[in-house]
Amino acid sequence: MRLLILGGSGFVSGCLTEKALKAGHEVWCVTRGNKPLRNGVHSVIADRNDGDALRTALKKTGVCFDAVLDCICFNAEQAETSLRVLPAFSKRIVVVSTDSVYHPFHKAVPQNEDASVYLADGGYGARKREMEEVFIRDGGKRMRYTLFRPGHIFGFGSKLGCYPEVSRRDDTVDLIRAGKPLPLVGGGEFLIHPVYAGDLCDCMLAAVDNEKTFDRIFCIGGPDIIPNAEYYRILGRLLGTEVTIGTIPLEGYLDAHPECSGHLCHRAYDLTRLKEAGLPLPSTHLEDGLREQLVKMGVL
Repeated sequence: MRLLILGGSGFVSGCLTEKALKAGHEVWCVTRGNKPLRNGVHSVIADRNDGDALRTALKKTGVCFDAVLDCICFNAEQAETSLRVLPAFSKRIVVVSTDSVYHPFHKAVPQNEDASVYLADGGYGARKREMEEVFIRDGGKRMRYTLFRPGHIFGFGSKLGCYPEVSRRDDTVDLIRAGKPLPLVGGGEFLIHPVYAGDLCDCMLAAVDNEKTFDRIFCIGGPDIIPNAEYYRILGRLLGTEVTIGTIPLEGYLDAHPECSGHLCHRAYDLTRLKEAGLPLPSTHLEDGLREQLVKMGVL
């Protein structure tokens, strides 16, 4: 297939690019040209926020794409630009959303795709939900869409850490090896349903020509549902260091840090819809993926 990836030099988009190339697809990546792309990728230099510039750059390729895969659609404006510009070049789009769209006080355990209340506080999750609503309102008229809602995505290329206040930090390994208590809000007892980046990308690619995924939203997570604290204990075992969990009081924390609302709740998801659509269920266990990441980082 001929695939257009919005992004291509980031964590998930880079993994997706690599997976697509290995599967034998022709790959074009839209970036601002600030970072190198993988060998074999056709570069399209444009700002995806500038619809006119994006249209001009894509016209120069002379290509009609089998699908667009968007790892960097963060708000309604970007979704609207996509639906205004991209249908001239493709009729299919697969987009990464987030589990942070759910209102944390109205979630089930496990949560399916049909929530009763979504975030509307103007933050990251709310903007992602507004992005989703653009595609939902269009109803597949201009582009047949598929949206994935991952929670914590892990793998090489990302920073370690999954929970306040040890989240996506450069020094997570150093903190663990120092033997000091890791300061986790509420002791890190909320559930997390992490997904390995490679598994997410496999699902995105498998969805492209799967009609059961057209104009649908999918929760996605890996084989493990564990307390956030266990993520750090697994890291400790891999590093050969016993981890002590410190507790930051939960009371009042969300008021002071509303941006953390998507983390201060259980994040466990029902994957029935994913399975019924015939998509590959993510199978990489957290410990295996973290071990691989530590090896590639040169830590193990």
